[in-house]
Amino acid sequence: MAAKLIHSMIRVVDLERAQRFYTQGFGLSESHRMDFPTFTLLYLRDPRSGYELELTLNKGHSEPYTHGSGYGHIAFAVEDLAQHHQHLKSLGYTVGDIKELKAPTGAARFFFTTDPDGYKVEVIERGGHYV
Repeated sequence: MAAKLIHSMIRVVDLERAQRFYTQGFGLSESHRMDFPTFTLLYLRDPRSGYELELTLNKGHSEPYTHGSGYGHIAFAVEDLAQHHQHLKSLGYTVGDIKELKAPTGAARFFFTTDPDGYKVEVIERGGHYV
């Protein structure tokens, strides 16, 4: 039986602010929303892969969530890294410097940004392993 990876979930304090970051910054679009008395689930879909990011808003929770020592980052692959870097900056988001790693088995050009809830997001140039 083959399993299909369908989504990752993060908890957010301001649903609309988080949605704006992922829709404007990465082209995700709302695919489904479920509103319950104590929480809301908002699914944002990547049009290329179909993979979704589930934003969970726990109603009445106003303090930033702690991410612990286990969370690393989510990643998006883009065609033009410099252009996407500038795009996020033009939207007012903080972006790190573009960096490059080289190893005998491959290379990567990337930068990191942080979403409104403090989750790290890697933006990596498409190519090689990262297609």
